[in-house]
Amino acid sequence: MEERFVTVEELLKERGEIFELTLLSGEGGLKKKIISMDINRPGLALAGYTGYFLWERIQIIGATETSYLETLPQEKRKEAVNRILTYELPCLIVTKGLKPTVELKRGSEEKDIPLFTTPQDTTPFIHSLTSYLEHKLAPQTTMHGTLVDVYGVGLLYTGESGIGKSECALDLVVRGHRLVADDVITIKRRGQGILIGYGNELLLHHMEIRGIGIVDLVSLYGIRAIRMRKRIELEVRLKRWSDEEDYDRLGLVEQPTTILGVEIPLVTVPVNPGKNISVISEVVAMNHLLKISGYRSAEEFHKRLLESMQRRFEAVHYLEDDLE
Repeated sequence: MEERFVTVEELLKERGEIFELTLLSGEGGLKKKIISMDINRPGLALAGYTGYFLWERIQIIGATETSYLETLPQEKRKEAVNRILTYELPCLIVTKGLKPTVELKRGSEEKDIPLFTTPQDTTPFIHSLTSYLEHKLAPQTTMHGTLVDVYGVGLLYTGESGIGKSECALDLVVRGHRLVADDVITIKRRGQGILIGYGNELLLHHMEIRGIGIVDLVSLYGIRAIRMRKRIELEVRLKRWSDEEDYDRLGLVEQPTTILGVEIPLVTVPVNPGKNISVISEVVAMNHLLKISGYRSAEEFHKRLLESMQRRFEAVHYLEDDLE
């Protein structure tokens, strides 16, 4: 998996206006890499404890840190600032429109550490910045397949080229469901166990139908036929029918698949001429919704079957003992 990072310069260009960032000093460090989606407040480091100083993170200086520095004599203040500036910090951001100390501004210029200020309050700013970094730095991969939102469930169709993934997706769109992406899927892991699928920017909401060519679903079916991204909840693997293969007929044992370290259910659907994969897809989606609400059809059927067999056994045993 490739290393994910965003430069301070990218942050400024992409979110500078939204975050109301103003660069005060350290312009020479704009090429520095931000590799962590978390942020840090350097209060303890300024006070003298650097044992667990998370210097690789963006450093947020709010009212607490600023007021602490203002209580220090000039030499002590300079010492406190230099203590954190000796590390290769990606950047510092002073919130709430507070004015950074002269020592902080001068030191960041000397060390080429970008120093920003923003008028936004500290806590909401941290939430917004963290959300942006989570998106930019999330582990990601690309897969060949088709992603469709069916009844609110993200179904990722995989299978060999020409198996019918795009045709199935097109039929689902006609039936009122929504296409997220076709052919190339970008997948990002958010948090610990959430996979989000996106379309390729160049192919966005276009689809290749063999024999017809490239079609634009928005032009054909309107904006209701698409969505920009969707959580991936199941992989539907399409395979050509083989008489020699034993397919699951009960569904008692779930087969998981793993993407970016996240396990999701895998449903393998054999494909042969005349089989309506779109209707099967709707059943797959609705059955998944039943499962997450606590009802498992296969297990309930199996339970009723065992209870029926037990009742029949008890009845036969009772009649065997009836000698009259």
